[in-house]
Amino acid sequence: MFDGGELRLVLLKLIADEPRHGYDLIRAIEALSGGAYVPSPGVIYPTITLLDEMGFIEEQQSEGAKKRFAVTEAGQAHLSEHADRVAALLARLQALGEHRQRADAAPIRRAMSGLKMAVMERFGGGDASQEMVHQVAAMIDDLAQKVERLK
Repeated sequence: MFDGGELRLVLLKLIADEPRHGYDLIRAIEALSGGAYVPSPGVIYPTITLLDEMGFIEEQQSEGAKKRFAVTEAGQAHLSEHADRVAALLARLQALGEHRQRADAAPIRRAMSGLKMAVMERFGGGDASQEMVHQVAAMIDDLAQKVERLK
């Protein structure tokens, strides 16, 4: 999904938005991508360590065992220098989520294809009565109206 430098910028931006620990970062990226991308801890934690060593983030006091990090002045300056790139990376994550939402319409496309096949099978031979044709047309019209009324 990202090369190392890109992931560093995304994590730095998320930490700048609010202090976070590793699991928070994983969930934030998952949310931004609509669940389409969930980085592994094996990618996140080494990147957090690198950001800390670079002086871009620092550990904050936190309750429990989880280390929470906040952005430093140097990290904020780095983000400002790369603001356009950060915006593009976040847009990439959001586009991935939007694509996933569109892709979730696959069951509807499958069902419509099944309906089309059933109608073609039943009425393709020309042996159906006019009454049956009107009945099926009425069922399809009824369903179309119900779909239009969904909220």
